[in-house]
Amino acid sequence: MTSIDAHRARAISPLDGRYGARLAPLSEYFSEHALMRARLTVEVEHALALDDTGLFGTLDAEERERLRAAAELDDAGYGELKSIESELRHDVKACEVYLRRRGALRRPNRVHFGLTSEDVNNLAYGVLFDGFLGDVQLPLVRRLGTALTVLVREHAATPFPANTHGQPASPTTAGKELAVFLGRVVRAHDALARQRLFGKLNGATGNRSALRAACPTYDWASYERRVVERLGLVPNPATTQIEDHDSLARWLNEVRVTNNVVLDLCQDAWQYVSRGWLAQRAQPGEVGSSTMPHKVNPIHFENAEGNLLLSNSALAFLADKLCRSRMQRDLSDSTVLRNVGVALAHHVLALEEVLVGLGRVAVDPAACLAAIAAVPELLAEPIQTILRLHTDGDPYQTLKDLTRGRALTRAALEAFVATLDVGAHVKEQLLGLEVTAYLGDAEATARAIADLADEALGQ
Repeated sequence: MTSIDAHRARAISPLDGRYGARLAPLSEYFSEHALMRARLTVEVEHALALDDTGLFGTLDAEERERLRAAAELDDAGYGELKSIESELRHDVKACEVYLRRRGALRRPNRVHFGLTSEDVNNLAYGVLFDGFLGDVQLPLVRRLGTALTVLVREHAATPFPANTHGQPASPTTAGKELAVFLGRVVRAHDALARQRLFGKLNGATGNRSALRAACPTYDWASYERRVVERLGLVPNPATTQIEDHDSLARWLNEVRVTNNVVLDLCQDAWQYVSRGWLAQRAQPGEVGSSTMPHKVNPIHFENAEGNLLLSNSALAFLADKLCRSRMQRDLSDSTVLRNVGVALAHHVLALEEVLVGLGRVAVDPAACLAAIAAVPELLAEPIQTILRLHTDGDPYQTLKDLTRGRALTRAALEAFVATLDVGAHVKEQLLGLEVTAYLGDAEATARAIADLADEALGQ
């Protein structure tokens, strides 16, 4: 067993243990190393931007190179940085000291000039979360959309049973039912893509007081906007010591919406598998049950469901908590912010599981047709609707009396049609109805949503 394997075997969280190898790329956004690197990036961008003010002169090429190299934070640098932190007992101050050492600047006081720790922290988290959104989350949601689009097109016309209130209802197509989820995924992707995280660089109580005290004539508000925008964030013009996290909460809530769409998909897929309408492809060597050799469990949909519920629970707490802070500042958000990655890691794990699950199922057309054909009383809906055009009675009540709570045969329906006081052409229309072909616009809807997804997701 390697040291990495041994570490994962003893990890407290399954995100770092059981799923550690799968989720390792997320350490670029949510680990302590990533946070320290992002803090250094913010400090360096501020130090470089101060050239515009003329207060410390201009950095030469070698100084700029040393600062940017320090912000890359290799393993040796991280060890040095954490050693400084252990002495100072302050993580952001440790970043300042580290950059002063590594930068070897002629005028080192430009590092962390006029800032409070929260200036560095809010921007560092913003950079990390924005990177995760663009690099990981949106591509993953697009992958889910692509997988659904393929299935929607393949089964746009495949008859599929439907249930409302757990009872047989007017049939549909497999492609159209998947298109419902595809449309929701497209909207979720659009909402996530519109998210913009805010940031601030305005000092201890949000007034840029230290900067104004040092240089009262300089336009520090414009300076703040430039630095925040260079980091890819939106400037928040009025804050206390902390950025209010409202934009972060909006994003986390949109992730919850996305999770709920996928959760609904998982639960429906599970039901379809249990009814035999979706068949699972057995994997060589895989075991479904330790005692029942025949089992092929919908484990990927079940795993996704559990992770989605965990993710949503944490996201709801985070979105509520992070928007509240006593007066100008309290530190209760500090430890909470470190757990955003936990909520999002469960989100990522769930979406990856769903993708595997979708790749292992196939619609069983024969089983679907048999399920639909077994309930010819579903034709009560089109029969009563057609009769409304040709009679003045109450065809709904008539069909209700004939079918409600009863299982009918095709022969019984045909005998009923024969008794109707309508023209021969109407009877011919009614007798031409086939329950397995009573699909309305399902196919057209499925193909339209697939086209929409192609355009919206750039497929």
